[in-house]
Amino acid sequence: MIESAYATEPLSLKSSSPSARSSSQMADSSASTPTPAQTATTASASASATPAKPAFRYFRAPSSSQQPRNDLPDNYFDVTPADVRAQQASLAARRDALQNAPLRTAAMRETEDKKRRSRWPETRIRIKFADRSVLEKTFPSTDKIRAVYAFVRSSLREDVKPIKFVLYQSPPKREYKVSDPKVRDLSLAELDFAPSSVLLIKFDDERFDHAPAPLDPSILALAEDFPTPPVFSPDPNPDKADRTGGPSRPRTNLAFGKKDDGERKYPKWFKIGQSA
Repeated sequence: MIESAYATEPLSLKSSSPSARSSSQMADSSASTPTPAQTATTASASASATPAKPAFRYFRAPSSSQQPRNDLPDNYFDVTPADVRAQQASLAARRDALQNAPLRTAAMRETEDKKRRSRWPETRIRIKFADRSVLEKTFPSTDKIRAVYAFVRSSLREDVKPIKFVLYQSPPKREYKVSDPKVRDLSLAELDFAPSSVLLIKFDDERFDHAPAPLDPSILALAEDFPTPPVFSPDPNPDKADRTGGPSRPRTNLAFGKKDDGERKYPKWFKIGQSA
């Protein structure tokens, strides 16, 4: 009896082992494979842990405290001999570039325009409202003006969305209407908006042209202050030094008939008369 028991036991183990293995493998696979509910829960938890940054920015109207005014001394606006020489060199270089420029075909000009526009793949557009608040978003430079209109309309309040508006620039005033065939088929780069531009908005209902920005409350809740503007030094040339290595001299008016070092210039005939 003992031998028969030992003889039948391996048979029973062999017969039951495949099913046991398959059941254990199924249990392991079900435990390792997440369900759709678990995936959604994990995604929502990761999204709540790292909130997505909005694709736009809204700046409230700047106040006087955010725009400090620095009174510059009068000599800041005086013209120095260096300024005159730089202006003359710039004018001469521009004249030479125009006179010596080779003739270009239409294909060459188009190639240069494409190369210039490819430098800015994105365009930052700022929409300025009547209360001087600004709505900003970055678009691909290949987008059309209708993409800007769609963004602005989606940002308005529900009661303002049906009202028509137009985006324009001034001065000189130029309106960019979607209905204009000269505007709607051009990209933002072709409209010379790249790399950044400011557009004003005007509603058909004049009530919104003299009121705070009629934006959605969810956008108004994200309002932030404008970045602090740079503070300019009263010294027009703080980093320039004299040829002797000392600090730069204050700017003085260009007195007619005087050299930069203060010595008065005399014509040759006057010098000859003095020596005689």
